[in-house]
Amino acid sequence: MGRLLLTNATVLDGVNGPAAGRTVVVADGRIADVAAQAPAPEDGDELIDLGGRTVMPGMWTCHFHATYHELGSRPNVPYGNDFPPSYQAIVAAKNLRTALEHGYTGVVGAGGANEVEPGVKRAIEDGLVPGPRFWPSGRELSTTGHANDAVPWHWGMPAPGAVRICDGADAFRFGVRDEIKRGAEVIKLFVTGGHGTLAPKDRIEMTRDELAAAIDAAHSRGVLIRAHLVNKPAIMMALELGIDIVDHCDEMDDEIIAALVETGASVVPSLHFPKHFLELMGDGFGFGAEAIRADLAHMYEAIPKAQAAGVRFVLGDDYGAIGFAHGLYGRELRLYTEHAGVSPLEVIGWATRNGAELARRGHDLGTVETGKLADLLVVDGDPATDIGVLADRPPLAVLKGGEVVAGALPTVA
Repeated sequence: MGRLLLTNATVLDGVNGPAAGRTVVVADGRIADVAAQAPAPEDGDELIDLGGRTVMPGMWTCHFHATYHELGSRPNVPYGNDFPPSYQAIVAAKNLRTALEHGYTGVVGAGGANEVEPGVKRAIEDGLVPGPRFWPSGRELSTTGHANDAVPWHWGMPAPGAVRICDGADAFRFGVRDEIKRGAEVIKLFVTGGHGTLAPKDRIEMTRDELAAAIDAAHSRGVLIRAHLVNKPAIMMALELGIDIVDHCDEMDDEIIAALVETGASVVPSLHFPKHFLELMGDGFGFGAEAIRADLAHMYEAIPKAQAAGVRFVLGDDYGAIGFAHGLYGRELRLYTEHAGVSPLEVIGWATRNGAELARRGHDLGTVETGKLADLLVVDGDPATDIGVLADRPPLAVLKGGEVVAGALPTVA
């Protein structure tokens, strides 16, 4: 099989600003070269003149609920059991394909129902359905009566849906191991209330011993572990114990920033969800609206400071919740550039290099470099100066392992 030569390209490598007049050579699913001068074509090569269009790494969304569709729209249904598992598998495949078509070639799970995500990952890898590279999650783990264990209509149903209750360190150790056995590659914990849950943000749902046991069990099996963390004491405790991914981090301050830099943990601010609902509901939230405004204002101020200090931010949010559909991903890019003061180039780094590093795949994904897997996007314009190039429309072409999996490679008119 011949090479793919993407000539006359502007390359945005995921680290540096755009470099015009480059040729990206793809062979055997990998980037064979990024050259200032196009190599001589060989027999079987496919030559595509991009006419100055941008080639960049595939993006990552690192807080993803593949099984969720209008979650919360059916009251009094156990959390995560709103649809049968077979239906959820179809939902998950559709949502993952949507992410791929929007340029997200890497997806990291943040909680899913009924062991569906690992099965859909296998279907993607076996070529049964199209999809991104996927790190599936399992049920979220927390304690009896935590924020998502509040739906009244359980009545002893044996299927736990998207929630697994664990009380005590030994129960968490077993719960983590069992979710891994069922195919989870990312463990999700609910450690606090707040940020879209019914419990107050100052509530801590797990003890230190429980959290330590869960983190140790995940790491002993080589699996990532993440947690819904909002208040400062819980965030600091989790960072001290070795959490890999902090979801939300609403009370981020200088001390938390220093701990994040020291530990290398990743942060998913996921501000799009609260901002979206604030815009929909406004003062219909009552007192809650003011609390959301205050949290957003705090994070808009804290994020640039943390970015400058070297905190690793990544993209992702609670898409699939009621009124917050999969496919709205582009608005998240705009939020961080327009409201949090992060530059387009920095946000592109969140979406590419940082996502790959979170998934422990920075050695072969996340940047446009010789030897890395050819997960690439071709976009019309320069997203480093205009984030709308990524935010407002899907890429012209999405490549995964050097193969076009969405859109089509353009030709010069």
